Amino acid sequence: MSELRFMTAGESHGPRLTAILEGLPAGLRLEREDIDRELARRQQGYGRGGRMKIETDKVEVLSGLRFQETLGGPLTLQVINKDFANWQGRMAAFGEPEGDKVTAARPGHADLTGVLKYNRQDVRDILERSSARETTMRVAVGAVCKAFLRELGIQVVSHVVNIGGEAVNEDNIDREKIGEDVHSELNCYDSEAENRMKARIDEAKAAGDTLGGIFEVIVRGVPIGLGSHIQWDRRLDARLAGAMMSIQAIKGVEIGAGFTCALLPGSQIHDEIFLTDGQLERKTNRAGGLEGGMTNGENIVLRAAMKPIPTLMTPLQSIDIESHEAVLACKERSDTCAVSAASVVGEAMTAFVVAQALCEKFGGDALADVKASLAAYNQRIGKEWCTHA
Repeated sequence: MSELRFMTAGESHGPRLTAILEGLPAGLRLEREDIDRELARRQQGYGRGGRMKIETDKVEVLSGLRFQETLGGPLTLQVINKDFANWQGRMAAFGEPEGDKVTAARPGHADLTGVLKYNRQDVRDILERSSARETTMRVAVGAVCKAFLRELGIQVVSHVVNIGGEAVNEDNIDREKIGEDVHSELNCYDSEAENRMKARIDEAKAAGDTLGGIFEVIVRGVPIGLGSHIQWDRRLDARLAGAMMSIQAIKGVEIGAGFTCALLPGSQIHDEIFLTDGQLERKTNRAGGLEGGMTNGENIVLRAAMKPIPTLMTPLQSIDIESHEAVLACKERSDTCAVSAASVVGEAMTAFVVAQALCEKFGGDALADVKASLAAYNQRIGKEWCTHA
């Protein structure tokens, strides 16, 4: 069994976006509707921009699937960019440029660093690939990984907990219902907080400004022992944090109680262990389901902080990379707030990392082998010691 890995390709306004997912066991049934549903979730959300009105992302599978079952080979996923029809002259792989050169770098974006690193004279050469449009394919890959995890009794969900300083009240949230459709435009499970968030987004939009926020990802049903304490790069908490930080505009990640752990004594942070009716039990989950770089059988809980989008309709001061003169930063069609979309991307990246860890521990070339290995492992640990056996 090869390592589960993926790679994406494509530009924001190019003809298509592509991902190749390798290492997925054979025999996993995939439904196109499940992938398209995740893609639609990524496009929704209060505060999104005009691009979402143009694109209706639908997946095409070009390899690795036959009669809705994976074959064990690389799975190639593709999404067509409808907006490319409006950009062909400016994005053509072959041909002369139309002269819409972008030279005003945006603070907070990859623009300036990218043109210096890659020796480009047009910011568009950088912004097209660094755009969060790339996460379309991460969500498609994540949808496939979610299907794999569901076969093993594992669920990945998310919710938005803060936008622009407007936070949810945890007492108003039934955590067991997170992941259910509550018809929220912000993937928020506190309706009162959502109304305040929307008002903040409206204020920011009217001012030509943008807002960031915080979302939480929860993984339910994870077996004990994914990841390892043996080497730094095998620690699952490090891999999950890295995956979250790889998402555009994410500037901070915490697991479980996170930064609160630095503020309280150990007696108020560490999750005590009890044996109740022969079963291991924790009454708290401040560790966020991870101890020593390994899952401990509790839910994995991650939070990620997203900065405001750097494309402002009231642009910030910057420089022109060609003339070196002071200018206002360029304006690309953008969102006022995309935290709810980022939460869907966060689910996708979390699903991939957990699926990767499962394949490493219970690897098999066929889904049936993975299931059998997981069942044998749980049996060895014993039901009295594993809440998910």
